[in-house]
Amino acid sequence: MSMNRYTDREEILSVAYEIIKNAENGIIMNLRFFAPAVAAIRWEPRVNTACIACGGEVCFYDPALVIRKFRREPNSIIRSYLHVLLHFIFRHNYDYASKRTELWDLACDIATENVIMELGLYQTTLKDDPERAVKLKTLKDRAGGLHAQALYRLLLVEEPSERETEDLIRLFKRDDHYLWAPTESLEVSLEQWKKISERIKADLKSFSKGHTDSESLRAALEDATKERIDYTDFLRRFMVSEESIRVNDEEFDYIYYTYGLSTYGNMPLIEPLEYADASKIKEFVIAIDTSSSCKGELVEAFLRRTVSIISDAENFFNQYNVHIIQCDSEVRSDTVVHNNEELEAFIASAKLTGFGSTDFRPVFAYVDDLRQNGVFCNLRGIIYFTDGYGVYPASMPEYDTAFVFLKDDSQAPEVPDWAIRIVLDEDQVSK
Repeated sequence: MSMNRYTDREEILSVAYEIIKNAENGIIMNLRFFAPAVAAIRWEPRVNTACIACGGEVCFYDPALVIRKFRREPNSIIRSYLHVLLHFIFRHNYDYASKRTELWDLACDIATENVIMELGLYQTTLKDDPERAVKLKTLKDRAGGLHAQALYRLLLVEEPSERETEDLIRLFKRDDHYLWAPTESLEVSLEQWKKISERIKADLKSFSKGHTDSESLRAALEDATKERIDYTDFLRRFMVSEESIRVNDEEFDYIYYTYGLSTYGNMPLIEPLEYADASKIKEFVIAIDTSSSCKGELVEAFLRRTVSIISDAENFFNQYNVHIIQCDSEVRSDTVVHNNEELEAFIASAKLTGFGSTDFRPVFAYVDDLRQNGVFCNLRGIIYFTDGYGVYPASMPEYDTAFVFLKDDSQAPEVPDWAIRIVLDEDQVSK
């Protein structure tokens, strides 16, 4: 009896392995640009787990589950295999711990299934895809797109009921994500998957032909391969070094100081060094493109995010000189703020003006005039929030300049070599 059980177990493992390998071969044959991703993951059986779960290097599968799914619907395994690959190609496990994981899991599963259906391979079609397609259309209308970030924002605002959640899980879930939680080696894995995504993005144009093309796939690869910037770190480029009155702990020896007080009364042996250099933001310019293509709510979100960072006492002096300039084809307004209270008041009451065409040059000419008139003592630079469609200055200014975009638009004019180009996600700005 025990020998029969052993034989049955070996047979289950063997059959499941063959099913996985056939799915792998199907992907390589029909979607050759995914070959680097296929090579990056090792599939290993894990009996009695009743799931498929991948952490980015090893994908564990329950052999009995694979066989049951294959018997029920043969295409379901290649579908699950491709689903797992796309999660890591799109780096859905990036910054996983900062998300509401139950909603992020749903968003990623929906986005991944949408791409698979757009690819339109016969080998990946399932019987209930028509029902799935109806749900995807509804979600796209509500979210404005079917990439993971857009769906996640929708689910945060319009959190689904328990019944709706169960329905979404039934239609879109194919794997478990518990292995996405950060580990000591995860950062290396993320960097490896970014390189794989970049290679797939480059190969896609060469290998994809007609039915294997997908607009959502291209858009998701663009998002997965772009540099993710920490906006707080970015603002540190605009800090200046100035003396701030505080005890310099590195040069002050408390042992001798307290010994003098205890021995001689009010006669410390060493006076504390009260002055130390501190790098903090003191003055710079926030320029806002108020042309008709820049939405008011995004501008407001950008301002709120910027204010929340620079209002931090660790980054900013108590008194400062920040000009918030609104401009389309000409300078429309210049609001000067000197402290946190004035910043908050501006955010609360600010109204955008302009909404014409875009020309960046008037802002730089205006700021140069302010500098010549002594308005700025040590201007660190300009942060210009824009969609990028405008006329740039011909020459480099005498201060740093950063153009901040909310999307990576290949059609927009090239930023001059002397300027910093930074692309932020909407969630980076609005959080």
